[in-house]
Amino acid sequence: MLKKAIVLILSAAIFALPGCSFLNSDITVTDAGIAAGIDDNLMPVKVTDLFPKGTSKVSCWFRWRNAKINTQVLAKWHYVTDDVHIVDYSFNIPKKDGSGGVTLSMPEGKTLPQGSYKVDLFLGKKLLKPLSFKVE
Repeated sequence: MLKKAIVLILSAAIFALPGCSFLNSDITVTDAGIAAGIDDNLMPVKVTDLFPKGTSKVSCWFRWRNAKINTQVLAKWHYVTDDVHIVDYSFNIPKKDGSGGVTLSMPEGKTLPQGSYKVDLFLGKKLLKPLSFKVE
């Protein structure tokens, strides 16, 4: 049961595309998804919203544009099946245009419980992107 499990945010990889400036103050999420991971080029690996039993980590990947430097984004992870808040994780966007993501990871030897999940990306109180996935 997730209520008794310790959940960790293993990593947050937020990088920028070269040649960007910081002139605009609004951020627009242009693409986002749930994946098994994020590769070295900050692209999603195995994009899916359905994970097999035994899954121990899930990544939320997104691409943005028009961000002001150090724009703070909040990722809120939630286990919908039992209505359990997992973790809030905030991070700063370093460039105007870029891509990256955050990974939810269980401690070694533990797996995510079966059920429905969601992760919402927020800018302040403004919901930028809602995403959902299931573990079979």
